[in-house]
Amino acid sequence: MRNVSEDTLTQTFLDYMSDDTDGRVRYLLTELATRLHGFIRDTGLTHDEWRKALELLFKAGEISDAERNEFVLFSDVLGVSSLVDIINSTPDGTPSSVLGPFHVLGAPDVKVGADLKGENEGDLVVVGGRVLDTDGNPIEGAELEIWQTADNGLYSGQDESQPEYNLRAHMVSDADGRYLFSTVRPAPYTVPDDGPVGELLAATGRHPWRPSHLHFIATAKGFRSLVTEVFPSDDPYLDEDAVFGVREQLIMEYQERNDASDLPDDLEIKDKIEGTFYVVDFDFVLSKEA
Repeated sequence: MRNVSEDTLTQTFLDYMSDDTDGRVRYLLTELATRLHGFIRDTGLTHDEWRKALELLFKAGEISDAERNEFVLFSDVLGVSSLVDIINSTPDGTPSSVLGPFHVLGAPDVKVGADLKGENEGDLVVVGGRVLDTDGNPIEGAELEIWQTADNGLYSGQDESQPEYNLRAHMVSDADGRYLFSTVRPAPYTVPDDGPVGELLAATGRHPWRPSHLHFIATAKGFRSLVTEVFPSDDPYLDEDAVFGVREQLIMEYQERNDASDLPDDLEIKDKIEGTFYVVDFDFVLSKEA
């Protein structure tokens, strides 16, 4: 079309799609173009503002690598990740929450009861529970990916002093649907704000803090995959999470203990525990695939 104008550009873009365009792709691009072009018209977007947006995207590409994905981080702090999680959660299962930019593949396989704390400093926490279906039946063989920060608020991959795959694991639930491990209590931390996401936060007067949490991905044959994270009830940032990941159903209690005698016998470090530690009990409920 030779005479593209403000009034005709959107429809011209849509008309360029061929007849064999996938229906879902056509729908998504139609909605995206219509709303994006409408945003530009309604705001009177300037060249300087357009160039600044492109600059932030360019910087996001430059700073992203295998351990840090700045585009995921943009999605997180803009509330996009959280909104996708919310609308795709099922009402009868555990709510999903943000994946975050620091998930990595290939975490080591460990048995139920494994110790992840190792030489990490910080309070000892024993985390356990079951993976269940929506009727309360245990799911044997459910796979759990687990990852978290160390006591300094950094993930392996961010912190050169941490071993590769530190505080990361892959576990399979037992016949009773149980999972169990010992670890260090994670700390609240700031999302990376030394890049373009930090510029966005600073421009809007927002802090970069997240409440402490444990990350999980739970999968089982015949069930919908669950990406989620769980938070302690006493964290000061529960009500102001920079990436909007907190859900009421994902808040857990850290129970203080001084006696390890009633812990499960398959906990690897049970006989080595001395002094104060914490226990977390949290069940995951998976919804069946449609």
